[in-house]
Amino acid sequence: MSQPSRSYLPAAGFHWTLPLYDPLVRLMGGDAVRAALLDQAALRAGERVLDIGCGTGTLAVLIKRRYPQVEVTGLDPDPSALERAARKARRASLSIRLDRGFSDDLPYEDDLFDRVFSSFMLHHLDEKEATLREVRRVLKPGGSFHMLDFADPRSGGVHGRLSHLVHSSKRLKDNNEGRMLELMKRAGLVTPVTVAERSLLVGHVAYYQALAPR
Repeated sequence: MSQPSRSYLPAAGFHWTLPLYDPLVRLMGGDAVRAALLDQAALRAGERVLDIGCGTGTLAVLIKRRYPQVEVTGLDPDPSALERAARKARRASLSIRLDRGFSDDLPYEDDLFDRVFSSFMLHHLDEKEATLREVRRVLKPGGSFHMLDFADPRSGGVHGRLSHLVHSSKRLKDNNEGRMLELMKRAGLVTPVTVAERSLLVGHVAYYQALAPR
């Protein structure tokens, strides 16, 4: 696969902060909310799963550890993050495919995956609908999309103020519930729903699910 030459926003915001990413995510409760995302998905043995924007591989490794009979692929544009993901998988003796690429141009054939996951990634994108259209394309008919992301920070309170400090308002301006559900519909996903919401130290997060039409 050719190496992407486009620019991208690293998971930790800057390349030099990548070593801090996993400790900071754990500190703010990110591991627990990712585990809840996986619980909601209720995976089954033999399914093929894609984690877009997999970053350092925390969710991909968790999926494979809990469901060893699931085929897991992680995709991210950041080679440094993918190296960390590969090390995690090796340390855990887990077989996970890791590909470098962009979520709005997935290097996979149509109707390939039973599930697609997105965790703390979509808010990085200026053009979210293109990614959601690609999710729809690579999902098998009836397959499901499971997303966890920061919600609109304009809710106020201490969480809202901290979220404004940590996240760009431009990045989160359309991460409200109505907008996200509408984008999923426009991308061709059906029955999009908000599954749950939770609060973290740096803001609110929301869980979404949608299906590929049969």
